[in-house]
Amino acid sequence: MSYLFSQQFKISTFRKLWASLARAEQALGLPITHTQVKELEDNVEKIDFELALAYERKFRHDVMAHIYAFGDQCPHAKPIIHWGATSSYVTDNTDLIQLKAALKLLFSKLLHILRSLSVFARQEAASYTLGYTHYQPAQPTTVGKRACLWLQDLLFDARELERHIETLPFLGTKGATGTQASFLHLFDGDGRKVQELERLIAKDFGFSKVLPLSGQTYTRKMDLNLLNSLESFAATAHKMATDIRLLSHDQELSETKSPSQIGSSAMPFKNNPIYSERICGIARFVMSLAQNPAYTTAVQWLERSLDDSSNKRLAIPEAFLGADAILNLLAHLVTNLSVNPSKIQQHLEENLPHLAMENILMQAVKEGKDRQEVHETLRNLAGKSMDHIAKELKIDPQTISLSALSGRAKEQVREFLEQELSPFLKRHENNTATIPETTI
Repeated sequence: MSYLFSQQFKISTFRKLWASLARAEQALGLPITHTQVKELEDNVEKIDFELALAYERKFRHDVMAHIYAFGDQCPHAKPIIHWGATSSYVTDNTDLIQLKAALKLLFSKLLHILRSLSVFARQEAASYTLGYTHYQPAQPTTVGKRACLWLQDLLFDARELERHIETLPFLGTKGATGTQASFLHLFDGDGRKVQELERLIAKDFGFSKVLPLSGQTYTRKMDLNLLNSLESFAATAHKMATDIRLLSHDQELSETKSPSQIGSSAMPFKNNPIYSERICGIARFVMSLAQNPAYTTAVQWLERSLDDSSNKRLAIPEAFLGADAILNLLAHLVTNLSVNPSKIQQHLEENLPHLAMENILMQAVKEGKDRQEVHETLRNLAGKSMDHIAKELKIDPQTISLSALSGRAKEQVREFLEQELSPFLKRHENNTATIPETTI
């Protein structure tokens, strides 16, 4: 991800776009030679950043600086570099190429998380655990069902990233105000050639769709939508990591601790959920960045203004880098979750009398009793033992089982994994990602 937002990637993509433009213009009849095109292609990666910086100090214009630096390296092609284009041809198309590649990387890593977490969910599908509402004991669920709640949100996020990858359009060759006037002039008024020029260049970079309308730049609504999706993913990750932090406090679920890991410089006994905490911290940062493209979209004057550029160069890369870091941490976390069955069982047994009350209430009404009266009776019995409650209500305590109290939790896990998640993962079974090892 760092490479995708590096200067090397950015400026080499500028150069690829200039080479593609020249190649397409040549194919459509403009006087550009094969020698000129090859010269551009041969120097795509050979960037003299010091030379470009010297030109930028002189011109105070980054794109013109790189046009001059590229021209110095390509003396034969120098006269035709950037022919008919405006700066946004390279800057905005590069942004879109960059964003598509970054989305694909995030998507691959998210698929890895979905696969790993689904294994955990399947293993723990029938592991009864105390459910919580308002962080107070509630009806039992299973560890696998809780994991599936995380999985379902992550699946929503994966589908959204997939949608962006499939639909993200190319800006193309729109010119200074989006009218394509300069290219129409180059092709002597032949609008079909102008359209074909866009199609050829978009194809070079793997885009099947070109944005039909623009000012000088692509609409900043696209950045807004993308970062909203990253914000949504960050919220999912934050919620999951927060759940793990809460369960770690209850000693029911924990991050696997390395033998030499130190939890506190002052308290040797500590075993803090460091990866979950780190995920929450980065997630909040990513969520905050989603405000930037909303403001930028709102204040783009007419066909364009330039206050978007400095903001985009900070907000967009950092949002993607943040989301990438979260995925790396999640990959480590998901494969290093430790369940504590004895502590889970202890909490279930301590709360069993209360857990049974809703089922008792429903059964009483089925037997013809007044629901509100029974509800009041049960409320007054809160805190009593299961035997006391059973005696007071004349029921057999053995009829209250965790299986009955947890409803269809086990079945819901199986149904979700088989009907929702597995088909999605099957479609992407050849899409894999290498996750860097988290050692710190």
